Amino acid sequence: MKKYHKAIRDKIPEIIEKSGQTCNVKTLSDDQFLIELEKKLAEEVSEYQNDKNPEELADLLEVIYKIAKLKGISKDKLESMRIIKAKERGAFESNLFLIGIGKKETL
Repeated sequence: MKKYHKAIRDKIPEIIEKSGQTCNVKTLSDDQFLIELEKKLAEEVSEYQNDKNPEELADLLEVIYKIAKLKGISKDKLESMRIIKAKERGAFESNLFLIGIGKKETL
């Protein structure tokens, strides 16, 4: 049996079994699953960076939403936090790229 040791979506065991294979899974506590989701987040970022597949962005959102939920933050609250931060610090609409920061010269 090939070993994976990673967080998976809820329907993956069913999909594996329908393909004629077997799988071994266990249910983790919220604290344990949060640790695994943080690893999954890095995995999904890497997959997007390698493939540039927009579906990987959906996977990222799914992981982010579950992490937020485990931390007691709803999707609506997360979106509200995003909007507030965008108002305070801006978003990424202008394609800005910071090259450096220096001290202002006094005249």
